Amino acid sequence: MPRILAIDYGKKRTGLAVTDPLQIIANGLCTVNTEELIAYLKNYCSNNAVELVIIGMPKSLRNDPTHATPLVEKFIPLFQKTFPNIPIQTVDERFTSKMAFQTMIDSGLKKKDRQNKALVDEISAVILLQSYMATDR
Repeated sequence: MPRILAIDYGKKRTGLAVTDPLQIIANGLCTVNTEELIAYLKNYCSNNAVELVIIGMPKSLRNDPTHATPLVEKFIPLFQKTFPNIPIQTVDERFTSKMAFQTMIDSGLKKKDRQNKALVDEISAVILLQSYMATDR
């Protein structure tokens, strides 16, 4: 069964998460330098069946666009052009970074390890994917 891939897109780094083949569990995949993202995704998708991509859409507390929203909106057409057969669904990503940081604290990571922004991005992608999986698809 194909996987679902989640993307927490960022200006410098992008966190990725993916389901298991049965689409039961969300796992962190990695964090990639954003400039290398398309090349990474081409490689990943050539070796793994992906049926859907979830992309976090940045919103403010008032549901307004943030400074990061145009970056995601610019990436989506590029993704669609590169992967025309993989549908995209956006998911509200408010609080995912805060939730990721709290997850790191709750899991007992030391302060130095919690400063790893790449890990925060990957955990944020997992939270996006879990959020999507928890809804009635």
